[in-house]
Amino acid sequence: MNSYTKQQLALRNGQDKPEIWVAFEGKIYDVTSSRLWRNGKHYEHWAGQDLTDELKDAPHTRSVFEKFEVIGVLNS
Repeated sequence: MNSYTKQQLALRNGQDKPEIWVAFEGKIYDVTSSRLWRNGKHYEHWAGQDLTDELKDAPHTRSVFEKFEVIGVLNS
């Protein structure tokens, strides 16, 4: 599995590159196909980031990530 830095993840924010990625618990998910992540924003959350700490404020559980493809792991 590919490994990406936080800087590489940050470029996949829906603005700088066409891919829209988010990280959660060390895995990077491709959310490009989700209409909820259009333009790299989902409510007050921005793509290209690690959303692990932000999940506690979300109205859903971690299972929401199961519908997206894991495309790599996040280097610390």
